Amino acid sequence: MDELFQRLKARLHGQPGKALSFPGVQLRESAVLAPLFLRGGEPWLLFTKRPATLRRHAGQISFPGGTRDDQDLTPLHTALRETSEELGIPPEQVEVLGMLDEIPTITSFRIVPFVGAIPEGLPLQPSPEEIAELIEVPVRALMVPTLPRVEMWNVMEKEREVYFYDYGAHVIWGATARILKDLLAVLRELTT
Repeated sequence: MDELFQRLKARLHGQPGKALSFPGVQLRESAVLAPLFLRGGEPWLLFTKRPATLRRHAGQISFPGGTRDDQDLTPLHTALRETSEELGIPPEQVEVLGMLDEIPTITSFRIVPFVGAIPEGLPLQPSPEEIAELIEVPVRALMVPTLPRVEMWNVMEKEREVYFYDYGAHVIWGATARILKDLLAVLRELTT
């Protein structure tokens, strides 16, 4: 495993992500995987673009993942199962590096984000029902000091920061951008 990925794994295991605590609030459980891989010795992230035909999150850029099923023993099982279903990546091909802080969504989900390393050049088999496009982004392009842009939105009767990361014609925002922001903060700690 790459030295940066080893340090990231040590950091995420030393300071695991925090669980949400909203007593009395019912949130549906879900999990995602932020897949990292190396290309030319440099770390890249893999995102997916959802088809415009989906009921939820149509056309949005996201990490592979989804709602926890009854057969999923843990949120990690959910993230790995969904990654396999969406991208054809077998769970044994993912080196799980750790977990980031759980985040809530305005659609009443609790997302448990995991970070995992996948082998460089691993053949992917995106599910056409769930994936319209694969988007591979070098981490350095997301570390540009002018990113992200932040807008204040009125969400559930409160002013909230909404993050946007622009990469070419793609805009990463919403829950995926919040997860990305947390991951990039940890990576900055390790590279500065």
